[in-house]
Amino acid sequence: MLAKDILIDAYSRIQEEVHAAVEGLPPDVLNALPHSRLRSSGGTPISDDANSVSWLVWHLTRVQDDHVADAAGLEQVWLSQDWEKRFGLDLPRQDTGYGHSSAKVAKVRVDSADLLTGYYDAVHEQTLEFVRGLTAKDFERVVDERWDPPVTLGVRLVSVLSDDLQHVGQAAYVRGLVQRA
Repeated sequence: MLAKDILIDAYSRIQEEVHAAVEGLPPDVLNALPHSRLRSSGGTPISDDANSVSWLVWHLTRVQDDHVADAAGLEQVWLSQDWEKRFGLDLPRQDTGYGHSSAKVAKVRVDSADLLTGYYDAVHEQTLEFVRGLTAKDFERVVDERWDPPVTLGVRLVSVLSDDLQHVGQAAYVRGLVQRA
């Protein structure tokens, strides 16, 4: 099995988990901040900085879109397919959610799970199209010299994969917390 085939399988698993984390959830659950939901139900509050399911899935998708598009020399799906307009968030166009305060997290609200999965699926398709065309040598190409050591394409793709897996796991956990509260 080639490295690109392993990455295609891994990114496809993320897609499955993204769908599982959001499908069937109404907007009030998607957008619920677990700390406020637990307080209102009399439960023990968790950190005031906890993120909603919608923010977690939007953020993991924005990071994948941003990082893969940059490495591939492509325009982000967020901009090229008008997802920025469809979401209509009160955030800068290039925002990925990195370093968001609680106030900015609260700005990421969606009206349906379909918006989140639609955007993720579009980014997923662009990611797979790019990865399918890679050769073994491509993984060695430096894509970011701001780090020491510089980041290669292989490292960047695994880094995005790791970040996505962590955030989709968090989204599934928050889903359970909010639904139980």
